[in-house]
Amino acid sequence: MINLDVFSDEKAWSKRLKKKDFFFKNVCKAFPKKYKFLNKKIYLTLLLSNNKNIKKLNKNFRNKNNPTDVLSFPFNDNIKISKKTYIGDIIISYNFMNMPKSQNLNTFKQKVIKTFIHGFLHLIGFDHIQNSDYKKMLKEEEFIYNSVISKIG
Repeated sequence: MINLDVFSDEKAWSKRLKKKDFFFKNVCKAFPKKYKFLNKKIYLTLLLSNNKNIKKLNKNFRNKNNPTDVLSFPFNDNIKISKKTYIGDIIISYNFMNMPKSQNLNTFKQKVIKTFIHGFLHLIGFDHIQNSDYKKMLKEEEFIYNSVISKIG
């Protein structure tokens, strides 16, 4: 079972996602069985932020002086999922999610779900440095995303 704590340091998130905790917990509940970790307790933290703050984090931790849509900080490089495992932190930028500003709420939510899934996969050991790894990760992203969308729309 996935347990997540959702925090926000950007007020604009509340305009698009009224019940942030509920939204992300429902996303996790809609994951395919293989990613639900049913007999385990998996913990992660999600920060809903903005370009300004994510740029600082990107500079400090990855030496890249630009904002990005999502950052993932796995707790361990070699993740071993045991009975109770803290897998790390995900930070998502509102500014990236809200582009274009004219997009409807449903499109916004779909983009947030995809981005969250991408961050989650990084926490459990997926990467996209090599092209072959990128293809594997993309396949898993689509697999999880299709499961979520089929269950929560």
